[in-house]
Amino acid sequence: MGIFAADDPIGQEFREAVGDTLSDFLTGQAGRLPGAGGHTAVLGELAAAFTAGGKRLRPAFCWWGHQAVAESTDPRPLLRASASLDLLHVSALVHDDVMDASDVRRGLPAAHRQFEAWHAQHGLTGSPETFGRAGAILLGDLLLVWSMELFTASGLAAEALGRGIPLLDAMRTEVTCGQFLDVVAQAEPIGTTDLMDVVPQVVEFKTSRYTVIRPLQIGAALAGGSDETLAALAGYGSPLGRAFQFRDDVLGVFGEPDVTGKPAGDDLREGKRTALVAHALQLASETAKERLTGLLGSPELDATDVATAQEIIVTSGALAATEQRIAEDLERALSALQDAPLRDEAVVALRRLAELSTSRTA
Repeated sequence: MGIFAADDPIGQEFREAVGDTLSDFLTGQAGRLPGAGGHTAVLGELAAAFTAGGKRLRPAFCWWGHQAVAESTDPRPLLRASASLDLLHVSALVHDDVMDASDVRRGLPAAHRQFEAWHAQHGLTGSPETFGRAGAILLGDLLLVWSMELFTASGLAAEALGRGIPLLDAMRTEVTCGQFLDVVAQAEPIGTTDLMDVVPQVVEFKTSRYTVIRPLQIGAALAGGSDETLAALAGYGSPLGRAFQFRDDVLGVFGEPDVTGKPAGDDLREGKRTALVAHALQLASETAKERLTGLLGSPELDATDVATAQEIIVTSGALAATEQRIAEDLERALSALQDAPLRDEAVVALRRLAELSTSRTA
C-alpha cells in the first residue's frame, strides 16, 4: 500500500504534498534570483501565488503512472518530479492568459494584469499594458525553466531520468503545437473548415497528451515500465483527455465564476473553437448559427449576450451532445483499464481519477 490512498488519488493529502514540494522549491529559487530582494522578487512572488492552488491533476497522473508499474520506495524524489509538471502547467497558463487577454486566473488578477499594476506602483514610464505582457511572458518562461530544473534535480536516479526526459520533451512540444493549432482555429473564419475535424486534433495534442497520457507515461517510465504498459496508459489517457477537455468546454460557458475562478462565458469572448461550439454550429438553425457566430470572439459580451449564446447551445442540442461525448469517452477510458498490465492499486486510482476529471465543477 502506497503513502496515498488509491480510492482518494488526488485528495487533500496528495495536494498538500505537491503544494509543499513546490513551496519549498520556489522559496529556494526566489533566494537565488539575481538581485534577490530587488525588482526580480516579484517573479518569485507571482510564481508562488499562481502555483499555490490548482487541481494537481498532472502531478497525480505522473504519480499514479509510476505506481502502475512499481510502488515508490522513497516518495520525495517522485513527488518533486511529479510536481514539476505543475510548474510547466502554470507556465502555459501564464502565456495562455496573455494570448487570450484574460483578466482573471484562479480567482486572482492574471499575471499580465498584476505586472501592469506593478508598473503603475513603481512609477515606471511607457505603456503599462506592454510592460504587463512582457513581464508575464518572462514569468512564464522562468516557470518553464524551473519546471525542468525541478524534474532533473528531483533526486531520481540518472537512469530513471533518462527514461522520463524524452517523454517530457515530447509533452512540451505537443502542447505547444496543440496551442498553435488552437490559435489557428480561432483565427480562421467560421465555415472555412469543419470544426468537427479540427477540434479532435487540437484536443489530442493540447489536452489528451499533455494532461493525461504523457504525465502517466513519464511516471511509468521513471519506474521502468514496458512499452506495453505505456501503450495501455495511452489507450486510457486519450479518451479521458477528450472527456476532460469537453468538460472544460462546458465549464467555460456554463461554469460558476466563484467556482471556476474565471468570468462566465470567457470562452465565448475569446472565440474558442470548442467541441461545444462545434456541435452548436452543426446542430443550430441557420438563424441561431448566425447569431452565435456574431457573438463568438467579441470581448464586449455582456451577461445578456452570454445568456443568448447559452440558450442557443442548449436548445440546439449541443450541450446534450457534448455531455454524451463525455460519457462515451469516460466509458472508453475505463474499458481500457480492463486487463491492462497495471498494478491493481493504480487501476483503482485511475478509475477514480477518470470519474473526478469528468464530473468536476472547476
